[in-house]
Amino acid sequence: MAEFTMELNDEQKEVRDWLHGFAAEVIRPAAAEWDEREETPWPVIQEAAKVGIYSLDFYAQQYFDPTGLGIPMAMEELFWGDAGIALSIVGTGLAAVGVLANGTEEQIGTWIPQMYGDTNDVKVAAFCSSEPDAGSDVASMRTRAVYDEAKDEWVINGTKTWATNGGIANVHVVVAVVDPELGSKGHASFIVPAGTPGLAQGQKFKKHGIRASHTAEVILDGVRVPGSCLLGGKEKLDERLARARERAKTGGERVKNAAMATFEASRPAVGAMAVGTARAAYEVALDYAKTREQFGRPIIDNQGVAFQLADMRTSIDAARLLVWRASWMAVNGKPFIAAEGSMSKLFASETAKKVTAQAIQILGGNGYTREYPVERMHRDAAIYTIFEGTSEVQRLVIARTLSGMPIR
Repeated sequence: MAEFTMELNDEQKEVRDWLHGFAAEVIRPAAAEWDEREETPWPVIQEAAKVGIYSLDFYAQQYFDPTGLGIPMAMEELFWGDAGIALSIVGTGLAAVGVLANGTEEQIGTWIPQMYGDTNDVKVAAFCSSEPDAGSDVASMRTRAVYDEAKDEWVINGTKTWATNGGIANVHVVVAVVDPELGSKGHASFIVPAGTPGLAQGQKFKKHGIRASHTAEVILDGVRVPGSCLLGGKEKLDERLARARERAKTGGERVKNAAMATFEASRPAVGAMAVGTARAAYEVALDYAKTREQFGRPIIDNQGVAFQLADMRTSIDAARLLVWRASWMAVNGKPFIAAEGSMSKLFASETAKKVTAQAIQILGGNGYTREYPVERMHRDAAIYTIFEGTSEVQRLVIARTLSGMPIR
């Protein structure tokens, strides 16, 4: 087990600096254009693939970093560049986590490479859990998967929404209900390859922020996938469902469902994304405050501005520490006895919203225009308190964890 540390080692610093250079030289110059276009920035993703950032190998190296700091460090630097483009680069990772958390070794080896493609033909993947009537309330999920034993196939019907890369993905990881009587414990995850009959993209959303990231509905109408596309396999599913039914009869300990397992693994990473966006806005505001003069002196000399910057930096550093702690705990198998993963996501996301708003205020009228990036950063920051569990849900998870109440 790696000891918790607040100091990156030499190798991590080298990776951080490399990512920062890519974010500064490739992502930032393209940010405004792709935000306006509201399209997937395929050329930037391809550049990321060419240098090795958008790849299974890079993701695995960071994911299996024994300190737990590889993923949050990488997310912070990329999202410092631009949240929309960065999400297009890392969005595939959520689907990959879904396979890593629930799949067999054979499934991991088969499907994760297909999520990324290669440098000449990059691909993306989508994790599909939310539905029009079931976002944070995963127990209300309606998408159904029924097993056709004669053909060893699963038949999936339903509609997913808010899916990053939904409809344009080479691989969709779809969470569906296999036993409605068990509620959220009766879910399973399935691989649905591109081109599968019955799979289609629904509405593509025009969003307030992260507009370079493709978000859409995914329609599943009589989709059939082989039994091998059930993550973890049917034997493991049957055992899990049997335990859940027994616990339901006896009122025993609750078990985690597939969607929640993925969200728990990814929440600190979302916190790191928020830290990156907050840090970017703070740096713009700091530079502006040091050079913008009013009444014959830089505005940072005014206590009202200086105190805002002090609070911004303090909150950013505190958020990073919460994210790093949760990431270290997750990698080293430490239980989240106080919902530390949700704490990190909650505090970092709220910090990003507040810091980006303060940055606009410091820039004044300039901050409200698209001539400066803080306007875009503020729009982007709004998503962090919403996706992968709203701030209200995070507070509920934390409160229930502290009280010992079950988390649905």
